[in-house]
Amino acid sequence: MMEDDPLYRRRRLRLVEALREKGIQDERVLAAIARVPRHLFVEPALRARAYDDVALPIGLKQTISQPFTVAYQTQLLEVRPGDRVLEVGTGSGYQAAILCALGARVFTIERHRPLLERAVMRLKALGYRVVARYGDGSLGWPAFAPFDGIVVTAGATEIPAALREQLRLPEEDRPGGRLVIPVGGMQQQRMVRVRCTGPGTYETETLHLFRFVPLVRESSQMQRRQP
Repeated sequence: MMEDDPLYRRRRLRLVEALREKGIQDERVLAAIARVPRHLFVEPALRARAYDDVALPIGLKQTISQPFTVAYQTQLLEVRPGDRVLEVGTGSGYQAAILCALGARVFTIERHRPLLERAVMRLKALGYRVVARYGDGSLGWPAFAPFDGIVVTAGATEIPAALREQLRLPEEDRPGGRLVIPVGGMQQQRMVRVRCTGPGTYETETLHLFRFVPLVRESSQMQRRQP
């Protein structure tokens, strides 16, 4: 992995404390935030702001999500080492790196090919191993299903059935798969967590409000990430 800078490490630790104060309680998630060099996932001109708790532009009218949003969604996923996790919306690659830092096996899909290519190169250079492809993430990735976790970095008007159906069934010593997705209209969405409780059965929790900008999709209306 590329050599880190002590200045950025100190800024990451301050970010971690800010996230803890905002309600992020999963210490494993906070430790991952403290390890992953977010400044290497933003444009060089914006690196001075990399550890502010804000979204930043990454090109093609897209953003790297606010650190709180990343931490919040990751906490809801309840990732265990070795979990198979699907990310819908690779973006800069930062969320995928956080999942890798938690020990997940990460599969990621992106609709913007230039973003995907840059993210894959960046992740490889930093030593994070992911399986990635270009395509419509609302369809999931059946070849690698079922998943312990699916995180969608976009807002949907409804929960895509394909994603729900690709969650892993519960076992004696493991809970069923979790899907974390923002759902709502054009102006704002509620974060939703869906748990697979058995064959064809699910438990749904509706949580806090977020706002996402539009995403063009092949098969249905969906909106792109924006905290």
